[in-house]
Amino acid sequence: MSSVILDISRLISRVRYFTPSGVDRVEMAYARGLLRLHGDDLAFAAVHPSGIYGRIDRAVALSYLDELEHRWGHQRGKAARRSLISVLPWMVRLFPRSRGGWTGGERPNYVQASPHHLVDHAKVKRILSRENARFVCLVHDLIPLEYPEYARPGGAEMHRRRVETIVACADAVIVNSEATGRSLGPWIERSGRSIACHVALLGTEPAPPAARSVAESLKPYFLCLGTIEGRKNHLLLLHLWRQLAQTMRPADVPRLVIVGRRGWENEQVLALLDRCDSLAGPVLEIGGCSDAELAGWMRGANALLMPSFAEGYGMPVAEALAAGVPVICSDIAAHREVGGEVPDFVDPLDGPGWKALVLDYAKNGPARQAQMARLPRWHMPTWDGHMQVVAKAVSELHRRR
Repeated sequence: MSSVILDISRLISRVRYFTPSGVDRVEMAYARGLLRLHGDDLAFAAVHPSGIYGRIDRAVALSYLDELEHRWGHQRGKAARRSLISVLPWMVRLFPRSRGGWTGGERPNYVQASPHHLVDHAKVKRILSRENARFVCLVHDLIPLEYPEYARPGGAEMHRRRVETIVACADAVIVNSEATGRSLGPWIERSGRSIACHVALLGTEPAPPAARSVAESLKPYFLCLGTIEGRKNHLLLLHLWRQLAQTMRPADVPRLVIVGRRGWENEQVLALLDRCDSLAGPVLEIGGCSDAELAGWMRGANALLMPSFAEGYGMPVAEALAAGVPVICSDIAAHREVGGEVPDFVDPLDGPGWKALVLDYAKNGPARQAQMARLPRWHMPTWDGHMQVVAKAVSELHRRR
């Protein structure tokens, strides 16, 4: 079995954060999965926040992974980030101890599961040249290129540079859905290179034991999970809840619990959250919570609501179904790929359709009961299954030499 170098730059860059993003969780899953597959043949490397690339001491890397998982699972920060001085010891310990470099023998495989530093094509080429490594890269989505109106200012250009780096340098790519693979295909074709493309749905972790929360006192309620940004379509839900609040008795209005940090270019959504009196009672916004707290909110919800316009995969859909919670989500390819025939799919612009289902699910009506009957047939993607696809990609490169 050839050796593998895992890039953990993203996780190191998140040293100050209390709660993880979806990309953080994926990189952590790669670290744990590759450890199971490769054991002592797995090395860790990163572009440190200082900008210096190199290998990370194995014992330090493993200790840091443990620290992050503990923080995600049990801590909830009072502030958005830890102070810089409090993380300096980790920054020092995680400083690259060697610059890496090939020492002969079988070429290693360099695996990267995040888009960190892919905008710097020259840096990636230097890393691969120094390690004399084949490059296996996970592609999460091409949303900033396909829907630039939902990206941060300059986000589309940055993502174009990332994709150009991938198709110029990668020997194999892993895509998290067939939908992402279809989007990436034309870029690979235009590159003129032979790049193996493997589809591997992201794994779904079983929900941790739920922390005690106020969830029981809020029932019935619905959960919306994800960063508050334009493509997530929170606006549809907030307009719907304002209508419910203005036309129903207060005691009959179900609650909407929004879990996720505030993102970018969503002034209308933030204005509704901050200044709409009708939403002050029925809508609860939670900027971040531990995994145990999130498990409590998830398990108590009448349904997860995901009205997104675009997704590369749709992890919350999988997490809800894995917890036995029904899902109402937008009718897009990524959601159908992960949810199969179980969720109720609605056009993301169909306000009346969303309203009808919300009112049904709030009272455990026929639509909700029908989905609960379908739910046991859902097949949960696993990280073991995902990592087997990664192992296959690495093995095929090894045979190609």
